[in-house]
Amino acid sequence: MLILASNSPRRRQLLTLAGWIYQTAPADIDESPLPGEDPRQYVLRLAREKALVSAAAWSWPPGETGFVVAADTTVALEGEILAKPADPAEAAQMLLRLRGRAHQVYTGLALLRSSDQALHLDLCATDVHMRAYSRSELDAYVQSGDPLDKAGAYAIQHAGFHPVDGLDGCYANVTGLPVCRLAALMQAWGRAPDRPAQVACTGKAGMACAFCSYFDSLQPSIEGGVR
Repeated sequence: MLILASNSPRRRQLLTLAGWIYQTAPADIDESPLPGEDPRQYVLRLAREKALVSAAAWSWPPGETGFVVAADTTVALEGEILAKPADPAEAAQMLLRLRGRAHQVYTGLALLRSSDQALHLDLCATDVHMRAYSRSELDAYVQSGDPLDKAGAYAIQHAGFHPVDGLDGCYANVTGLPVCRLAALMQAWGRAPDRPAQVACTGKAGMACAFCSYFDSLQPSIEGGVR
């Protein structure tokens, strides 16, 4: 049994594309950054907390080993966490700061095994280069309401806005779930996806995940256990 500790439609879509059968058990936690918290530490801490909360709330069938996958994604500009904007004005301010610049997107992954509470953590980082969109484009996007539930106030896949000019790293990471990294963690515990995770990345994004070549190199040694 695989449990996703999230209600994110993007994470659900990526899990489905990779071929996993799962149920959802969203974890309600305080996502406020701690004072001075590094964005990498921040996403790993929240992913871990989400996995623990979701696992504790789920009723596991006797004798069955289940797995909980949790993720947290944030945008960072020069080391500053840009979380979900509180209102349209803050969304516009974030997008103005990001315009024409490079920033980082970090996703913390947590995979918990119910039988012994063993927990794997992983971190994925992508450098994202934003295009120099006009103020009128920015305002129209903010008025659509789409930025308000997005870290950094944007969705890379938004068909109308197209905020990103290019990236270095994993596209799926920017949408909230680096499925190739998750697949490597799952393989180590004998829960391979029904179809190659890199196919899911490439098919959805139109580009290969930067992790795929590394993931391919793990295949011969998976049975021996890969961290």
